Amino acid sequence: MKANPRRFGRSPAPSLFLAPLAATLALAACVAPPANTPQQPVRTPAARPPAPQSRPAMPPPVAPMPSNDWRDVPATPGTWRLIDSPAGASASFANGLLTIRCERAANTVTLVRADNAAPTPGNPATASVRITTSDVVRTLSATRAAGTVRVALPARDSMLDSIAFSRGRFMLEAAGAQPLYVPSWTEISRVVEDCR
Repeated sequence: MKANPRRFGRSPAPSLFLAPLAATLALAACVAPPANTPQQPVRTPAARPPAPQSRPAMPPPVAPMPSNDWRDVPATPGTWRLIDSPAGASASFANGLLTIRCERAANTVTLVRADNAAPTPGNPATASVRITTSDVVRTLSATRAAGTVRVALPARDSMLDSIAFSRGRFMLEAAGAQPLYVPSWTEISRVVEDCR
């Protein structure tokens, strides 16, 4: 017995299919050519101009224009480190270059930026700090003490949310110091949430 037996009997002979096909082809060959078909002129390709011997020198590539956008400046090197303590969590960036600290007793979050400038008559004990995020720019008053510039914000201040959720980074500028371009990592959110 075959594995796949035919159920409808034997298939028709192949000659039954080929006979009408052969007749159609034979009739098609008997058609007369069309009367007086004009011959199309044969086109000859036009002479090509001679290839140039040397290419003109390409101008040097144009250097991209420097951007004035703070988001295009390379980030300040460093990483965040979270520190838990009973008084409140803190996050330190670049070995203390910037620290964000929860002060639970005062219900504030303090931003502490390392600063080598000591208070002098030309460098008063108060300073201004400008914080730029992807959606907010705010200038805050700060105090200088013990080689740092400090800004204290209420724990529910919306500026803290802007810093934590800034698109990739935020900028902190203190008078007399280089601006910091700091990544907004999750450590910032952890400190802010710890104070709320």
